[in-house]
Amino acid sequence: MGEKITIRDVAKHAGVSAASVSYVLNGINKVSDETKERILTAVKELNYEPNLTAVSLSKQKSNMIGVMFPLTDDSLSTIFKDNHYYSEMISGIEYVIRKHGYDLVISGVSSPADCLKWIRTRNIDGLLFLGAFPHRLYEKMKALSNPIVLVDTYERYERDYHHISVDDEYGGYLATTHLVSLGHKEIAFVAHHLVNSPVDKKRYIGYEKALKEAGITPSKTFVFEVNESSFDNGYNLGNKLLQDHKDIRAVFASSDTLALGIMKALQEKGKKIPQEYSIVGFDDITFSSYASPSLTTIRQDVFNKGVVAATSVIQAIEHRFSTLQHVKLSVELIIRDSTAKRG
Repeated sequence: MGEKITIRDVAKHAGVSAASVSYVLNGINKVSDETKERILTAVKELNYEPNLTAVSLSKQKSNMIGVMFPLTDDSLSTIFKDNHYYSEMISGIEYVIRKHGYDLVISGVSSPADCLKWIRTRNIDGLLFLGAFPHRLYEKMKALSNPIVLVDTYERYERDYHHISVDDEYGGYLATTHLVSLGHKEIAFVAHHLVNSPVDKKRYIGYEKALKEAGITPSKTFVFEVNESSFDNGYNLGNKLLQDHKDIRAVFASSDTLALGIMKALQEKGKKIPQEYSIVGFDDITFSSYASPSLTTIRQDVFNKGVVAATSVIQAIEHRFSTLQHVKLSVELIIRDSTAKRG
C-alpha cells in the first residue's frame, strides 16, 4: 500500500501553495477560478481523500448527528436486541439523515460529563435524545450550542429543547376503551418503570380515565411493572398472570414487545387468544402483524417518528427555526385478532 496522499502533495502537483488547496477544499473563495480548477484536477488525479476530522474542525461542522440512549447495563446491545421499537425508529432517522448528507453516530449516556466529552470530541452538529435521562444531564446540555431534539420524554426540561412525542395518553385511553367495549372489566396494565417512565405514566393516565368513564374502579392489583420493555419480561409476566391472577382476562401492555411475550406465555400453557384472553399492545412494530394471532395495538408510526425527529434536528442545525418546535404525533387503534368479546 502506498503512502497516504497529503495536502502538500496536492499543492505540489498543482503548482500552488498548501493554503490555496485548503481554501478550495473548505469552500473559501480566495483563489482564482483557474487555480481552483488546477487544484481540483490534482485532487482527482492523485485520488486525494481529505482528512474529514480536520475539515470538520476547520468548518466547525462535522455533518454528524448523534443519537443518545440512556444506558442501563453499560451497553446498548440489549436495547437493539430486545426492543425492535428502537430499531424501527433508527431506520427512520437514518433514512432522513443520509438523504441530507449527514452521518449517524449512536452512543449511550453513562454520565453527563462523559456525554459532553463525547459530543465535543466528535464535533457533533446536532443531537437526538431518545427516552428519559437523569435531570442533571438536561442541565449540563444547556451549556451546549448544538441543537438538541428530545424524543419520548415528558420532563419539565422539554420546554427548553425541541421535542417530539405521540399522544400517549390518548393511546392508553383508546386501548382500554376497546377492551371495555368487548365486555372486559378486569383489565391489567403492564408497564416498564411506571414511576420513572413519563411515557408509560401518560399511557396509564389514559388507561385509568377509560376505566373511570366506564364506571370501573381502577385497582393497583391490576397494574404490573417490569424492568425493561423486552420479550422475555413480557413472557415472565404472562406466567405470573397465569399463576397469581386467574381473574384477569384482558391485558393492555405499554409496548408490543411486552404484549408479544405475554401472548407466548399464555399460549404455551394452552390458553387461547382471543377466546380466553384479549391482548392489546402499543407501537405497532412490524412483528405485531406477523404474530399468530396478529396483535391488536395502538399504532404510532415509529418509522415516521424517526423521520420527524431527524428532520427537526437537521432543520435546527440549518437554522430554519425561530422558536423551539414541540410536535405531538397522532395515534390510532389497530384492531387485529388478539382481542374479542369476552365469552
